[in-house]
Amino acid sequence: MSTHHQILIIGGGTAGIMVAAQLIEQKKAKDVAIIEPSDTHYYQPAWTLVGAGTYDYDKTARPMASVMPKKATWIKDRATGFDPENNTVHTAKQGDFTYDYLVVAPGLAYDFSLVPGLGDAIDKGVVCSNYTDPKHTWEVIKDFKGGTALFTQPTTPIKCGGAPQKIMYLAESYFRKSGVRPKTDVVFATSGTVIFGVKQVAKTLMKVVDRKDINLRFYHKLVAVDGEKQIAWYEMGKDITAGGCVVMSGEDDSQCLDESFQYNYKDVEVSQDGDRYGIHYDMLHTAPPSVAPQFVRESPLVNEAGWVDVDPKTMQHKKYPNIFSLGDVSSLPTAKTGAAIRKQAPIVVDNIDTLIKTKHKGNKSYNGYSSCPLVTDYGKMVLAEFDYNNNFTPDPKLKNLLIKDSSKEHWRLWMLKKYGLPYLYWNKMMKGKDV
Repeated sequence: MSTHHQILIIGGGTAGIMVAAQLIEQKKAKDVAIIEPSDTHYYQPAWTLVGAGTYDYDKTARPMASVMPKKATWIKDRATGFDPENNTVHTAKQGDFTYDYLVVAPGLAYDFSLVPGLGDAIDKGVVCSNYTDPKHTWEVIKDFKGGTALFTQPTTPIKCGGAPQKIMYLAESYFRKSGVRPKTDVVFATSGTVIFGVKQVAKTLMKVVDRKDINLRFYHKLVAVDGEKQIAWYEMGKDITAGGCVVMSGEDDSQCLDESFQYNYKDVEVSQDGDRYGIHYDMLHTAPPSVAPQFVRESPLVNEAGWVDVDPKTMQHKKYPNIFSLGDVSSLPTAKTGAAIRKQAPIVVDNIDTLIKTKHKGNKSYNGYSSCPLVTDYGKMVLAEFDYNNNFTPDPKLKNLLIKDSSKEHWRLWMLKKYGLPYLYWNKMMKGKDV
């Protein structure tokens, strides 16, 4: 096997496979290699549905060999470091590989040390996460007999920021069907200041929250989990206190602090330990705290926040012009979703192809597009599409599905989520075709 490749890609996830496939199929690139140690490729967007018992987990997995472009070289190894001055990537077993152009797309890693106690509790008992084991999530939801169902998330970037509330909406529906909803408090605790950053979508989601009688708590920074006592500990956002009041909804609803102050948790049991507030739970779903993989964080490629430092429009590295990055590990200030990668990949591909042929970058520019399919019930979904400025940018082609306003709940959007998007993913995106 050659140790030098014209285009070397780190990561066999959505971003890496899309870029490789498009370079080979559309640009006729002859020497593309992918460093990826895994045997299995997962369609992770469906894990929300798996966690709600309405999608087969096995259908989200395919052999990595089946999605790896046939004309690409698969380096079945793990990248361990970079020497960008010498155009070199280090690997765990096969030594060094050199490149003319490098694409960095290894995805996220989980750092449970950022929320002490969570690593010991996750995927055990009543603590679950669709991000790590959606089958366990479904078992927890099925076995839930009432009490406090707590849905939360860390303050770090995560895959699809809306995912922690999607499973909450579906779980609430299942609780109604199973008869435990009357004796259940559903709580959503987030460090955010609004339910969603796009106003049109947020308006719809607040109606969903009201309809489902969900106890919504903003400004809650998850700092620890006590799995034995079943308490999630929070600190309140420091920048939201003014005149002795804590703003609770990001708008006009506020509650003043005094010696007898208690958050309005209805029947939810709350503890206090100094400046920390603990919510007692009978089930807990959360996203794990997410960071770039260690070999990326410790490299000269990252910014101060630990993400690969790229131009937000071209995805070209700010220091090394022959290096590009996209997807979850990049510094792009947008949501980390597969839909975002769908728009990012063609620009990276065009830039690399044009650089090879003309020594200049391509003319395409990324506007920060991302999309978050927000499932609000079994058979209902909202589709949030937005750019860097959180402008609502729905795809005009949605009208072909007879969807006039994708910021509203619609069963056709549910069908798109459950059937249409997986088909497009496996048969178009992974094959290097335009979607």
